[in-house]
Amino acid sequence: MPTKKPIITIILLGISVIVAFISGLGKHLEPVFGLFYSIYSEPQFYEIQQGQLWRLITPIFLHFGVLHLSMNGIMMWIFGRLLEPLHGAVVYSSIIVIMAIISNTAQYLVTGPLFGGLSGVIYGLLGFVWGLGKFSPYYPIRLDPRFTWFVVGWFVLCWSGLLEKIGVHIANTAHTAGLISGVILAYALAKFPRNV
Repeated sequence: MPTKKPIITIILLGISVIVAFISGLGKHLEPVFGLFYSIYSEPQFYEIQQGQLWRLITPIFLHFGVLHLSMNGIMMWIFGRLLEPLHGAVVYSSIIVIMAIISNTAQYLVTGPLFGGLSGVIYGLLGFVWGLGKFSPYYPIRLDPRFTWFVVGWFVLCWSGLLEKIGVHIANTAHTAGLISGVILAYALAKFPRNV
């Protein structure tokens, strides 16, 4: 049953703000070590094998700076307000979990555990909405092309390496994996129009 308010989105943003406060926006990582994908540089999946399955998801709550948190928060709010009331809390939560696991795991395999943020999920939601708009003619959400071009432009800028040169580290693999997983999930759901 669809929710009237984006409760799950509010909870996700609330947790992100609390974690940002506890970690001093990434300046004090010790209190939040348990939220990182791993404490090991090499991808061994040691903690996951030990049953610490929350680590597959919890890097989405880690943010490193005001700009990082605010940009991710605004984008998550935009998508959450559109998608959560339409799909309902259970389906929306499932989409978030799937995208978090895929984007976090991809980033961990490429760069190790020192990353965080909601952007992998955000790009997953972008791919999801764009994909359903293409694969399902009756899907009620259509993104403003200007918004889509802005987000895609940021994606390209991040991959260009220019931001890295000024000391801004970007989880590009998480963005890409999230985007691809969103499109694939949209295609799968478009096959079952009663669910979308």
